[in-house]
Amino acid sequence: MKKGLTVIMDMVANHIGLNHWWMNDLPSQDWINQWPEYTETNHRKSIILDPYAAEEDRKIFFDGWFVRTMPDLNQKNPELATYLIQNAIWWIEYSGISGIRMDTYPYPDMEFMNDWSAAISKEYPLFTIVGEEWSTNPNQVAYWQEGKENYNGYKSHLKSVMDFPLQNALVNSLNNEKSWASSWIELYETLAQDYVYANPNNLMIFSDNHDMSRMYTQLNENYDLYKLALVYLATTRGIPQIYYGTEILKTNPGSDDHGIIRSDFPGGWQKDKVNAFTGHGMSLKQKDAQEFVKKLLNWRKSTTVIHSGSLKHFAPKNKEEVYVFFRYNNQKKIMVILNKNTEDVLLDLTTYREILGESLSGREVLNNVRINAASKLSVKARNAMIIEVE
Repeated sequence: MKKGLTVIMDMVANHIGLNHWWMNDLPSQDWINQWPEYTETNHRKSIILDPYAAEEDRKIFFDGWFVRTMPDLNQKNPELATYLIQNAIWWIEYSGISGIRMDTYPYPDMEFMNDWSAAISKEYPLFTIVGEEWSTNPNQVAYWQEGKENYNGYKSHLKSVMDFPLQNALVNSLNNEKSWASSWIELYETLAQDYVYANPNNLMIFSDNHDMSRMYTQLNENYDLYKLALVYLATTRGIPQIYYGTEILKTNPGSDDHGIIRSDFPGGWQKDKVNAFTGHGMSLKQKDAQEFVKKLLNWRKSTTVIHSGSLKHFAPKNKEEVYVFFRYNNQKKIMVILNKNTEDVLLDLTTYREILGESLSGREVLNNVRINAASKLSVKARNAMIIEVE
């Protein structure tokens, strides 16, 4: 707190570990979901929305164990449900955490998760909770957000959900080669489905996390694409999460081992050969990435139109690799240009006349360059521009 930092706690209401002390003496036999023989969840989260789903499939999804080493808690047991709610409130009171990231949000009993999130929100109206729904289908993610009117009447009390669809589309658009259409189309069309969300601005956006390969690895260690990804995350709608080490190009080449993905941040210990706090032992590219992220996020921090302004994007033209969008309100406009081409592009600004007017004047943020009454704009290859429009 003294350094201006807050803590988000990773919490799991769905399961425990097989060696949890409860397993030696369960408070009741229905404390966990019991089966005649080991039964694993089918992981078919589409069952939740499926109007034709079989009850047997629903039972296996909700009551099956996540894996053999993770017994599935039975939140329909009222004593367990009360314990899980009180335990969360105790952690908030005891530790002063500022938020909770709830793991595997769709897997526990649905009505319990509603009671859990409602109880915390009632006690702490400004407290942040984000739920993990690992699906690339926007409809499945949107189902869990507060304010969504679902066909089956389910009303969630969860304010924020992790935006896996956008993460997937961002990485795919950056990695894919253009065909008859721009490779940006997947990202553009994913964002265009924001109408399914009750509040897209309250989604948590990210490029990677502790359960998947590092962003720099996902992008095949292409530094230009890495910077395009960060500019997008820093300027589009939603609440960005930057995984630790992203700013120094942490990787996990050739392995999806979670121990490597979650390896220590270098520095702070005598045995560390690299110290990312001082720069000792870091490569020039790592230092450049660190400075790039610092500059980008410090600019974002003081640019409120990015936090709450409207968004307008323009469909990438076929066979072109440029994606342009704007963040704006009554006081300010920000133009973001993402050029994935391997050569420089001369961008005709008449396409954006409805928001720019007849010409563009302003300041390009990343390089601190003035732009005066331009009708065309030169954009360097594999480069992003952020322009404060005047």
